[in-house]
Amino acid sequence: MFGTDGVRGVANTYISPDLCFKLGRAAGLLILQKGLAPSVVIGRDTRISGSMLGAALASGFAHVGVNVTTLGVFPTGGISYITRTQGFSMGAVISASHNPAPDNGVKFLAHDGRKITEADEAALVAMLEPAYEIPVGEHVGTVLPNPTYTRAYLDFLVGLVPERLDDMTVAIDGAHGAGYELGSEVFSSLGAKVIKTGVHPNGNNINHEVGATHPATIQELTKTSGADFGIAYDGDADRAVFSDPQGRLINGDRLMAIWCDHWKENLEPKAVVGTVMSNGGFASAMERSGISLHRANVGDKYVAAKMDELGGKIGGEQSGHIIFSERGPTGDGLITALEFARVVRRSGRPVTELFDIYQPWPQLLANVQVSDKDAFKNSAEVQQAIVAAESELGGHGRINVRASGTQPMVRVMVEADAYDLRDRVLDQVVAAFEEHIGVEKVKRVDLTHALGD
Repeated sequence: MFGTDGVRGVANTYISPDLCFKLGRAAGLLILQKGLAPSVVIGRDTRISGSMLGAALASGFAHVGVNVTTLGVFPTGGISYITRTQGFSMGAVISASHNPAPDNGVKFLAHDGRKITEADEAALVAMLEPAYEIPVGEHVGTVLPNPTYTRAYLDFLVGLVPERLDDMTVAIDGAHGAGYELGSEVFSSLGAKVIKTGVHPNGNNINHEVGATHPATIQELTKTSGADFGIAYDGDADRAVFSDPQGRLINGDRLMAIWCDHWKENLEPKAVVGTVMSNGGFASAMERSGISLHRANVGDKYVAAKMDELGGKIGGEQSGHIIFSERGPTGDGLITALEFARVVRRSGRPVTELFDIYQPWPQLLANVQVSDKDAFKNSAEVQQAIVAAESELGGHGRINVRASGTQPMVRVMVEADAYDLRDRVLDQVVAAFEEHIGVEKVKRVDLTHALGD
């Protein structure tokens, strides 16, 4: 039921009010079972289904005696902040992140603001149809709003940038999502001039040709407006990507490289956490700065776990989902944007110069659609082709083959220091898939200057 970022599906079908009620009830029972205070906070993005599903989720909590504070439209990172600083036992977000508007979902955060553990996910699923005593009278939970938490979150964000941003012009794409107001307001509060797009949600336009998954919009706006740089959030504002004044995309890898290079003298340990998709050019740039790149599996919870293991200060994905451990335990697109703005202000260098910290290695992804996404693991011929690819790449590149966590698909990524080597190796491995396990469809995506998957 739980993917890498909560429960998702088409709203009012799989993600129904009935399911959300059961999820809220089960999560409430889990809180009570652990002996935690019966209090949760809920936020959502701007999807038309959000208020309906949020009401059902809140009712599930209240049904078992857990009090609910509702914040309405609120970034995921903000819910994490409020959960961990205001004494809530759990936070919940109604959102499908970067998915299209008809989708929606639910993600739960523990009392420390982190995503709940896989063990808690399993326990929650096991309690969807529980036997329990129904509270009555004064023991029923309440559902109440508290707008003061918006100011608390905004004050926290503004306090992260002591340098202020006066005389800076920033273009911002709010994705018609959860960050459409606060994502711009925090920059205005810091003295920046803000040029906005994607800030008119109507319930059905979230992520539609705007936001972090459609970076061409912010790239064009930054270029034509004369802004110092541009920011694009995704639907729930837990990620951000950037544009330089020439309209060139700054993805998560490049952002982390810029940040680490600026702070390298203060960075302890001298480490950054990326994923198996992080570009080889990024790794080389970090090595030149005396910083080691550690790779985790794709998914912010795996990045967070590797950061905990290392005691790392920064980690993230090409998609712009970045974690700054000293700021919070999960990704927050607004924090990511402010951390980037601090580096720009402190360095005194134009973003066009910062952009050139490294040249990415050519990287190509093949999304191989199959009937059985695990069959390649048991095919001797495919495994031999992968070993042969690794040998041919030698020290000039790498290959990563992994089953998709959510779709009937195997992702084959090849990276090399030359385009012809990259393409030749990828073609050989895909041919082995086609010959020995059967392939329904192959879609190739050039990730050299892109956001990953």
